[in-house]
Amino acid sequence: MNFPDLMAGPPPTHLPVDPASAELTAGTTPVDVVRTHPASPAAWAALAQQAVETGADDVTLYAYARVGYHRSLDLLRRNGWKGHGPVPWEHEPNRGFLTCLALLTKAARAIGEVDEAERCATFLRDSSPTAYDVLLG
Repeated sequence: MNFPDLMAGPPPTHLPVDPASAELTAGTTPVDVVRTHPASPAAWAALAQQAVETGADDVTLYAYARVGYHRSLDLLRRNGWKGHGPVPWEHEPNRGFLTCLALLTKAARAIGEVDEAERCATFLRDSSPTAYDVLLG
């Protein structure tokens, strides 16, 4: 008789391939990809990253990262995530969510939302220690 490991946490969440990723890789601008795929974490992450790279103000970055974060939560829940558990960086389709979460951490800190920045940093570390090291470490 097999007994489940009651001390084990939830299994890792592996998001499906994001169709926006291919368009971004092909060179389509993030704003155009967001228009085509508004539910895409990868598209919002790219738009937020572009805001960082072009020197956009912190409020714009915050807005893009927050939208991407919330679209990511919707996608995570639709794929079996129960509000906690690993979301591995090593699974490439998870990177849009993890990047949005890291950029939200930075943007929240920049606009003075210290409590939110700390919650987001902890959430990122709990979801994927590797992502935390790569994106915030």
